[in-house]
Amino acid sequence: MATTADMRNGLIIKLDGALYSVVEFGQNKTARAAAKVWAKLKGVDNNRSIEHTWNSGDNIFPVRVEKRNYQFLYKDDSGFNLMDNNTFEQIVISESMIERPDLYKDGQECFVIFNTETEVPMGVELPPSINLKVTYSEPGVKGDTATRALKSATVETGATVMVPLFVNADELIKIDSKTGAYIERVKA
Repeated sequence: MATTADMRNGLIIKLDGALYSVVEFGQNKTARAAAKVWAKLKGVDNNRSIEHTWNSGDNIFPVRVEKRNYQFLYKDDSGFNLMDNNTFEQIVISESMIERPDLYKDGQECFVIFNTETEVPMGVELPPSINLKVTYSEPGVKGDTATRALKSATVETGATVMVPLFVNADELIKIDSKTGAYIERVKA
């Protein structure tokens, strides 16, 4: 049995019959009252985001999850088609369960999060950073670099990313898969 002392970011817990992922948490202490633990929770099996407060030491009910390596094959009307890299078994996941669906390209490695009790997929996420090719970008204006100016660029998946002025079309860039932000240029 886990308590609020075991709380951490990314932990998936069962609360009121639904599954939630801990996004952020903290503790409030006052001189006269007992400590409280609060958490911002994002729904795993629903699209709700809530905040919840427990007394320090209360029981929480974590759900054991497992990340498995999969490969994104293609997207069609039924959803995103993924293949297990070990067994070559294919599954279809709806777009609502995909984190940042605009950054997936054919053959992209990803991780499917499974509830180990029910063997049901709970979500899909990309590695922390991914490399994508810029397909279109306006040319930068010379001398316009006094501040950290950004421009929009379209990458090979069709997503739009804000990049520095020196990034041009046909260059490979590294993108943060959580935020979709530019990290750096990649040398080929």
